Amino acid sequence: MRTVGIIMNGVTGRMGTNQHLIRSIFAIMEDGGIAMPDGELIMPAPLLVGRNPEKLQALSERTGGLPYTTDSYAALADPRFEIYFDAQTTDRRVPAVRKAIQAGKHVYCEKPTACSFQDSWSLYLEAIRAGVKHGVVQDKLWLPGILKLRALIEAGWFGRILSVRGEFGYWVFTGGDEAEGGDGHTPQRPSWNYRSQDGGGIAVDMLCHWRYLLDALFGGVKSVNCTLATHIPWRWDESGSPYAATADDAAYATFELGCGAIAQFNSSWCVRVRRDDLLTIQVDGTNGSAVAGLRDCWVQPLGATPRPVWNPDISSAIPYLDTWTRLPEEPTKNAFRAQWELFLKHVCGYGEFPWSLKAGALGVQLAECGIRSHKSATRVGVPDPPQ
Repeated sequence: MRTVGIIMNGVTGRMGTNQHLIRSIFAIMEDGGIAMPDGELIMPAPLLVGRNPEKLQALSERTGGLPYTTDSYAALADPRFEIYFDAQTTDRRVPAVRKAIQAGKHVYCEKPTACSFQDSWSLYLEAIRAGVKHGVVQDKLWLPGILKLRALIEAGWFGRILSVRGEFGYWVFTGGDEAEGGDGHTPQRPSWNYRSQDGGGIAVDMLCHWRYLLDALFGGVKSVNCTLATHIPWRWDESGSPYAATADDAAYATFELGCGAIAQFNSSWCVRVRRDDLLTIQVDGTNGSAVAGLRDCWVQPLGATPRPVWNPDISSAIPYLDTWTRLPEEPTKNAFRAQWELFLKHVCGYGEFPWSLKAGALGVQLAECGIRSHKSATRVGVPDPPQ
């Protein structure tokens, strides 16, 4: 058995707790580690790191007594831990990851890797110079629905791909008492997400996701035209205090893709869901179309495409939803766990890991281009990364 020590910083947050610790690292531990073909067993050994000792203690008790500390400097100095993982707020990530690289730790972190392309690219170069292994969370590549969509693309099922349409988001409650102008419901997302001074903003968050999806599935992004909005200007934080929402809560973007197709993605925390899933991506091609959600994928080949006739004076006789076929389910792992396993294998010398700090920087680059497009009200080309 090879034990791999992991410093997990920011693990008391929503994503750090649920996806990275409970459903990934702790799940791997409960399943007895990762078995390799040569007989070696990789067993993660996490150290929980954060700023709130009470939250850390509660999380430790929930996970069978995992060790925890509020001293990140001591954790970085401990040779038992060879990986540093960061799930803090975006504005804290750059200095923390930089210290981990300087300490000789392999680095795996959430996205965005920074609030600016310059900072994210600097982290990538520093990791290269230090000779440490590095990776960035790009979880949507391992979602069951996206895996099915990717298989269709790689098989050439669509023919020539014409367009891509993505819809993502849901209604995030504002919080606050109704008598004070709030909606009386507890928000599902942390308040820093809606403050630009704390690294918030849906463009910085979601355009990073769309970058790696578009790169992996459709050959990259050539340009972006983006409009941002702050639809809800006031929200209430975790203590019930009102604050000004200074970050964008919706982004409406059109991308020119490397394959020649056009992609449109709407991302919003101010939309009510009337679609199959929180994320749906429709791909239209000359030979057929597909709609992928988080877990499912529906297809409509050319031979099954109905022939609509425009007549708004009568109800349509075509049951459009019934003309699509749902692809069968296949056994899959949690998307975050799937990528964690690949990174752990990579650190232990089993296989490459292309989802690096460079890939993370390219996501931040697209977000910056989207923000620049909004401010200039023009389409902005996405440049090739520095050499």
